[in-house]
Amino acid sequence: MSVEHIEQLSAHARRRSEQTRRRAHEALAVLAARGEAVTVAVLAKDAAVSRSWIYTQPDLLERIEELRQSAPVRPTNAPTASQASLESLKRRLALAHQRIAQLRDENQQLRRSVEQLHGELRVRPNRDAGPSTTPVHDTKLQQDRQITPPR
Repeated sequence: MSVEHIEQLSAHARRRSEQTRRRAHEALAVLAARGEAVTVAVLAKDAAVSRSWIYTQPDLLERIEELRQSAPVRPTNAPTASQASLESLKRRLALAHQRIAQLRDENQQLRRSVEQLHGELRVRPNRDAGPSTTPVHDTKLQQDRQITPPR
């Protein structure tokens, strides 16, 4: 490689480094002017640089820390948002309790039906056991037991 070529590469690397630093400082100034929270991640995104590169720049890290310390505490809409969220959660909880009550009633009704059907099964004779000595009270069951000749 010629000396001239090496000098050109070095000059290009310096220009690129200066541009990157300028972008980072400009992005930092914009973030500070907007009053936004300044973090390494936010600066990296806004300046289009890597976070690891920012960590190699002590002056940028120092400025980020200064901005963090001097940033005024701004009231947020969090109480309103959390109130809405709280109201939403309360409403969902009330609906869930209502649904649980409905399901309990339905479950109880189904249990009663099952108990009634079990009782009816006890009264009916077992069809597989052959003729039974238990009187048959169900006319439909009597009809089922009659054998009809094939046609």
